[in-house]
Amino acid sequence: MKRISIQLLLILVCMFSAKAQFKKVKHVILIGCDGLGAYAIPDAEMPYVKQLMDNGAWSLQARSVLPSSSAVNWASMLMGSSPTMHGYTEWGSQKPEIPSIVKHEKYGKFPSIFSVIRDQKSKAVTAAVYSWPGVGYLIEKEAITHVLPADDNEDVCTEMAVNTIVNEKPLFTFVHFSEPDYTGHGIGHKTGAYYDMLKKVDARIGKILDAVKKAGLADETIIMITADHGGINKGHGGKSLDEVQVPWIISGPGIKKNTELKSTIITYDTAATLAAILGLEQPQSWRGKAVHEAFIK
Repeated sequence: MKRISIQLLLILVCMFSAKAQFKKVKHVILIGCDGLGAYAIPDAEMPYVKQLMDNGAWSLQARSVLPSSSAVNWASMLMGSSPTMHGYTEWGSQKPEIPSIVKHEKYGKFPSIFSVIRDQKSKAVTAAVYSWPGVGYLIEKEAITHVLPADDNEDVCTEMAVNTIVNEKPLFTFVHFSEPDYTGHGIGHKTGAYYDMLKKVDARIGKILDAVKKAGLADETIIMITADHGGINKGHGGKSLDEVQVPWIISGPGIKKNTELKSTIITYDTAATLAAILGLEQPQSWRGKAVHEAFIK
């Protein structure tokens, strides 16, 4: 009984500390860059991304789930669990190939960060802005305030994200960019064209950061940047580190600065970290763990 009481006390202390630490956070933006391998970051010309790293916490050894492909990893990132739980197992999954172990009773999908927010903060404004149409099959659209598909147009995606952040000021915004994945498939990873595309990706991220400042939200916004997978040659889906390792970057109030994280991070830890920042109780079906090492204690 004494041991249980001590464990319970520690859990309560951790919960209280997290909520207190992020009291000033009113907005969280998750930017996902399809096909951005962690290997590329050190040599890439990405000043905005590297500024976030300098002002935040980061890892270049975070890992995707297997297979190292798109839909399965976007699902895992947003749903806080592995493909054996949520059931999306392939590159272009439009519905679970394995029946989801649980489904949200209202939205009919494995619970994601979007339904968790809607259930616990019913009046919160949320947004999903995505370039790749495949994301649309994974999200609980009825639980999201603004669902904005950009139909493979990166510039339109950026414009939609900027306008939504400035005008709607969502509690949580998910922005998905299709690049540099298309360039990786078309020309190849670790090519001049791939690194040139990263400059454009960084510029689009810069526009989002500028929008946060323009809206007067910089002091109350956490920015996260990550990816679904990396790549090798002109493909991905395999088990090489270039395919599996992705960047995981977080910056904003309550987050350590210029800190390389030593924690092991799997993509489904992203949803758990979002839940911790927003003071949400995560579903029992989630397997992700919040990356507490990134938090200022």
